[in-house]
Order: sequence, then structure tokens, then C-alpha cells
Amino acid sequence: MDDRERAARDICAALRQTGHRALFAGGCVRDLILGHVPKDYDIATSARASEVMALFPRAVGVGAAYGVVLVVRPEGNFEVATFRRDGPYLDGRHPSHVDFVDEIEDARRRDFTVNALFLDPHTEMVLDYVEGQADIRAGVLRTVGEPEERFREDHLRLIRAARFAARLDYTIDDGTFAAMRRLAPLILGTSPERIRDEVVRMLTEGGARRALEILDATGLLKQILPEVAATKGVEQPAEFHPEGDVWEHVLRVVQHLEGATPTLAMGALLHDVGKPLTQSIEDRIRFNNHDKVGARVSEDICRRLRFSNEHTARIVWLVEQHMRVASIPDMRESKRKRFVREPGFDELLTLCRIDCLASHGDTSIVEWVRNYKANLQPEEVSPPRLITGDDLVALGYAPGPLFREILTAVEDAQLEGALTSPAAAQDFVQRIWPR
Repeated sequence: MDDRERAARDICAALRQTGHRALFAGGCVRDLILGHVPKDYDIATSARASEVMALFPRAVGVGAAYGVVLVVRPEGNFEVATFRRDGPYLDGRHPSHVDFVDEIEDARRRDFTVNALFLDPHTEMVLDYVEGQADIRAGVLRTVGEPEERFREDHLRLIRAARFAARLDYTIDDGTFAAMRRLAPLILGTSPERIRDEVVRMLTEGGARRALEILDATGLLKQILPEVAATKGVEQPAEFHPEGDVWEHVLRVVQHLEGATPTLAMGALLHDVGKPLTQSIEDRIRFNNHDKVGARVSEDICRRLRFSNEHTARIVWLVEQHMRVASIPDMRESKRKRFVREPGFDELLTLCRIDCLASHGDTSIVEWVRNYKANLQPEEVSPPRLITGDDLVALGYAPGPLFREILTAVEDAQLEGALTSPAAAQDFVQRIWPR
């Protein structure tokens, strides 16, 4: 038992001691049944939000109107929610009101049967009111009750179904799958931020390939990422891509993504998104400048999904740079050192490695670059400046655009090993740029 589970049990015990029912709820119960360590422990209780907040002074009423309180502990934050039944959903996300009920009714308002289980930490008994345990044993994902009703309540459930089925390696129930196909256009009524977070989880939690295949089969991919859907059927030259079209290549790339950072995951998903727009037939199939075009498309996607400026810049950089790694062994030393010291270079190298694995399988250049970088000392990659702008002023040069040219040239020579001292740098400047 880890510290988070112990803390969750303590919260339940404190609620029970004040006369309330308190149960582990949802995904943590599913994970415990499967023998996995839950990331989070959610607690469902008969106590009202005001009673929970009175019992735990550091609690925060994040959704008190819906009976949801966040209990803050050193081990982390724990969501504690009152058993409830949801009223009508008017916006595809929030119920118009909630009624506080018992655990049975609470289970019936949840999304999927495998997520609608409770566990009493006092008795260790699993409480199953929706046949969720049978679906776990059968490896089936199905909605609680009528699929269309569940999806119309919260449109995000359409892509959450794909994520859960892929991560758990479950088959989607026929009725649930059919409803996903019928209602796919509803997903565009969901906020871009929520869609973004689900896509990132799909790519990083495991089962990314299958998640994309489910999105494609249900029509959801065309709704949320039409640029990725457009890679289907885009042929590639067999000598470089024996795996098939661009879509198949992307699917193979994302198979290697479990545990990746969000930026690496999105970079991998989008690295060839420029190919449908740049395909030409010359001596062979070519995709000239697909990296540059893909970078522009990727930026549009990141803006649409409301990625932060920092994440957007990194994702776009990964897409734009992913073809350059192959030419690193032939670069001048200064250019090579500048490249490998870029903040996102390790992610780029990983992207290029899985790009190779998903196509021709030859990772020799990536390994050469990895060994080259590993053998560089920090002072070789980012050495202290031999000359500064102040030094140039002291030498009699007037500040202006020339400064950048001079300082860059000096650093290049330093990275090449041609300049090793301030005096040599000053002589170099005065020789090449006489006043």
C-alpha cells in the first residue's frame, strides 16, 4: 500500500467515524481490481460538501454546488464527492442541477460500467451495481445504461471511450461503438482544452495506436484532427517506407510513445502532417519541404487546441527539425554543436529514433548523434564567451547590427576550436573587420 492509498483510507475512516458512508469510487477501483496502482483516489460519500469541509479544514470547495470537495493532504489532493444523481444536461458537459442520493443512483449516472464501481475500504468489499466486474472480466467497455444518453450528457465521453478501450485493451460494446459513430460530430461542442488533454492522454498513457484507430473508425478523428485523418491513403516510396502509407507510418510511430512528454507525443503525431499537402511524383514519390509545411499546420493545430505558447513552440520546432538530424554527421562542428544544445534536442532525437523504427528500421545515424552528444563536455557545447559587446566597444566598434555578425563568427570559430583565448578572439575580429 502506497502513501496515497493510505491517505485515501484515512479520509474514508474519518468520514465513517462521523457517521457517513465513504467509498473509493471510479477508476481507482477498476485499477485495484486489475492489480494496477491508481494514479488518483476518488472518494464518494453520503456527507454533504459543507460537512466534508468542516471535517477537513484544508478542503477546497471546487464544485460545492455539485457536492465536490478537494481534500488537501501532504500525499496529494483527493476529490471527495457526495453521492448524486445528475439532472438534465443542457450544454453537453454540465448537469443543470444535481440531487443528492445513495450510492446505487450515483453508480447509474457514471460513464462506463468499469468506471462505476465502488470499494468499501473498511470491509474491502467491491460494490457493483452495473455489472462492471463482469465487463472487466470480459474485457468490454460499455456505457452505463443507454449509450446515446451517456454521450449526449458529456460529449467528451466519445473520445474518452477510445482512450479507455485502448489503454485497457478492451473491446467496445457494439451499442456503445454504434453510438460513437452516430454522435461523432457532437465532439466539436466540447472545449478545445478538454479535447487537447484527452488526445495527450491517449498518446502518453499506452495504447496510442489503437486509440487513433478507434477515433478513425468512429469518425471522431476527422472531427478533432482532420489534418491527421488526411494522411490515410497518402502513398510513400517503398524503399524508405516499406510499412505503407503515411497513416500507417504515424500509427507505428505512436506505438513507441508510452510515457512520452506531451510535446514529444504531439510532435510524433504531427511530424508528417505536411505530407498530404506536399506529395509529388517525380523520379519517385517525394514530399519536398513537408517538414516546413508540417510545422505551419502543426502550429494551427496547437493554437486550435489551446496548447500553451511554450508547448506550441516546442511541438512546431520538433516537426520542423525532424529531417535535419540525418545531416548532423556532415555538419560543420560549430553548426553541429549549436544544434545539439537546443533545449528540445533530446526529444527530437527520440522522435527521429522512433521515426526510423517505424519505417526502414535503420537507427545508425541517430545512435551516432547520441554517442557524439554524450561524449561532449558542457564547456565544449556552450563555452564561456571569448568576447562581448562591451569588448567590441572598447576596441572602437560602434554598436549596431554588425555586433551580432561578429559575435556569432567568434563563437563559431571557438566551437570549431580555432579560437581559444580572448586575445586570439580580438586579433581575429580586428583582422576580419578592420575599423
